[in-house]
Amino acid sequence: MKRGWGWAGALCVAGAVWTTGCGSGNGAGGAEDMDTPPLESPNGPEGDAGTPDSGTPDAGPGAPDGGGEPDSGMPDDGGTPDDGGTPDDGGTPDDGGTPDGGPVEVPLPTPSSAGWEFFGRDAGGPRFLYGASADASGNIWVAGGEEGLFLMKKGERTFQRFTMADGLRPYGYMPDGSAPPGPKYLKVISVAGAWNDTVFVGYEGMPGDGALHCENNWDSNVKDPARYKSGDADRVSLRADGTLDVVHYDISSGPNVVKDEPPGREKLCSIWRLAYDQRTNSIWFGANHGFARGDADYRGNPTCNGQLLCSGVEEHSHPGVNGYVYADPAGDRQRHGENRSQWSVRGALLTDAYYGLGVRPDGDVWIGGANRTTRYFYGSVGKDFWEGQKRTEQAPYAWNRIDIWRDAVGEESYSRPEQRTDDLVSGIAVVGSSAWVGSFANGIAELNDSGQVVRTLKNELAAPHVASVAADPVNGSIWAGHSWGGGLSRVQGGSVAHYGLSVLGRELSSMRVPDIQVDSTGPRRRMLVTFQGATLGDGTVMPGTLGIYSGD
Repeated sequence: MKRGWGWAGALCVAGAVWTTGCGSGNGAGGAEDMDTPPLESPNGPEGDAGTPDSGTPDAGPGAPDGGGEPDSGMPDDGGTPDDGGTPDDGGTPDDGGTPDGGPVEVPLPTPSSAGWEFFGRDAGGPRFLYGASADASGNIWVAGGEEGLFLMKKGERTFQRFTMADGLRPYGYMPDGSAPPGPKYLKVISVAGAWNDTVFVGYEGMPGDGALHCENNWDSNVKDPARYKSGDADRVSLRADGTLDVVHYDISSGPNVVKDEPPGREKLCSIWRLAYDQRTNSIWFGANHGFARGDADYRGNPTCNGQLLCSGVEEHSHPGVNGYVYADPAGDRQRHGENRSQWSVRGALLTDAYYGLGVRPDGDVWIGGANRTTRYFYGSVGKDFWEGQKRTEQAPYAWNRIDIWRDAVGEESYSRPEQRTDDLVSGIAVVGSSAWVGSFANGIAELNDSGQVVRTLKNELAAPHVASVAADPVNGSIWAGHSWGGGLSRVQGGSVAHYGLSVLGRELSSMRVPDIQVDSTGPRRRMLVTFQGATLGDGTVMPGTLGIYSGD
């Protein structure tokens, strides 16, 4: 199963899929898809010119595909069900081994390296790991995909598992506050630790092709609440008795909130990255199509129905740009290449896959996606999300739609796929006035305070395909986790160290490293490194592992 970027776009006719820039934008040079403000706020969310495309183009080497098999031919991680299948109703597959008919697992030797500890299946961990984060109490939370959320309490060495049966809610609310009808799909794909015993949890929305995908279903003629209400995020707190307190963030806009979308808006569903900012009381959601912000202390309101005053969410924005994509004659899928003579070319708003979130000390946020990166002005403009939207999306702010790995054609005209070097941002780490940006295809780049590229590193790394980045508070070094093997690279000043076979062993150094985070709660910082795991060609599973580094 392969899935790639769901680039956004819609023709200005009902039911079509692509944009030709014929809305309120600024024509061929424009990423501006701003509409009139919402009815209930003078500075609220602007409308979207584009309906996301349902297709899955090959974004080039190193592109993520929602957790499935990358185009390198490396083994699938097994964590995403086939798009054509029907999700189970519990989202909780068997918990390991072969007696119950689950996949055969390859025994994983534990490396023995100075400064490292490793926790995998023998510690009760999941088969596939998508992220790990520590809360202020020093508890470690792990995103375990379809197996749910995992917790290793401070001082313990085994994991506890939580699923929907424990209160996780990977779906939103119907207008009356009830659960959407139909099957429920659980896949925990991101985590961000917060205050004591509390973590933010991001879910993948229900997969599917075309109108069945969670991103497209609301705007289709086959609306299914189980699909368009799937995904989003929770705030999860551990009670004293070991149970969970869960508050759901329904990342959507309700009726008459966005003027040009009066029925409401359901675009963002898969939360690839999360970033908590205590200073501005914010939780940032990096998602498909765009990004959003939530009130970190939101108390929840099941009957809010997406109204700004009670949803706890401000959604959404994106540094989108217009360009051409290849589409099949029906206009419902797109590809880069693949018998291009048989495919038509359509204009589209290019925006997707916001894996890059880096919070600055002033409360602004560096945010990067498949095409562009932006400094999202938030803290520096009085914590006004909608002012930040203007400074990312409107025509005068083209300088703030940063093309790190530059295309041959800029915003002055529509670019064709062969004229683009897609940035494919995988993560962002902030160190002082610098932002370090990882790319699934292009290595890493350092940006200065104004967004100018200071330097790029690619051949110096263990591999050019970077799936995660993190800043080490010990010395300001930058950790980069690779996508298709190679292990880890660590940049300090002008030198690059590699952690590969000799440190991690053959199995771990061959795995994708989808997340690296820092635990600063103890006397010595710990780097939390997620080794995802993989499904081998014969169907057996090489399970993932959490690596914890406390060395220099």
